[in-house]
Amino acid sequence: MTPFPKIIALDGPAASGKTTVGERLAQCLNYLYFDTGVMYRAVTYAAMETLHNVDDEGLVTEIAERIHIDVQPPSLQDGRMYDVSMDGQDVTWQLRLPEVEANVSKVSAYPGVRRAMTEQQRRIGERGAAVIVGRDIGTVVFPDAELKIYLVASVEERARRRFEELQLRGSQATYAEILEAMRKRDAYDASRVVAPMKPAEDAIIINTDGQSIEQVVLQVKTHFQASQG
Repeated sequence: MTPFPKIIALDGPAASGKTTVGERLAQCLNYLYFDTGVMYRAVTYAAMETLHNVDDEGLVTEIAERIHIDVQPPSLQDGRMYDVSMDGQDVTWQLRLPEVEANVSKVSAYPGVRRAMTEQQRRIGERGAAVIVGRDIGTVVFPDAELKIYLVASVEERARRRFEELQLRGSQATYAEILEAMRKRDAYDASRVVAPMKPAEDAIIINTDGQSIEQVVLQVKTHFQASQG
């Protein structure tokens, strides 16, 4: 009998449901939940602390190549889904600072940063028992992952989800603004030269339109069980 997958690669566009599905799935399977976006946030945080901006691609890349980032199961019951450390320092909540949020997209687009983070993501994922979430996990980071899932949903549905999420946080952004921003992000992610967002050829594509999180998690768990052969 084939052993259970060591790595579940979970990809998809913004607001496709991969964060919540990944969290629930990791809890069900007792796997590490690893959102690779935190790696780029860590580089952004380090750059803001050192350079006070992220405009110099060369200097930001040097930081990405120098720092050591690790992701582990949560050590504190303060709402975190994992611990993120940078050179041994817990930076889990610092990665949600507004200045990080405002600059992480630019940092994640730098090719040198992506190469450095891919190496670190592989180091963490090779421990096994991980649900790894991102946009290029099944295509670039772990092309040999035993189970690859790619979540999709219409851009209108994804914008609605993000709109409702932001409303709960008190945001004044309109649905139309969010929809337009999401369309632009999709086009950018799909057309970028380095690691464009697309499903792996052997990925299982799940459309989350009209489905609850529980329904999607159940589908992924079914594929997980089936992959054992």
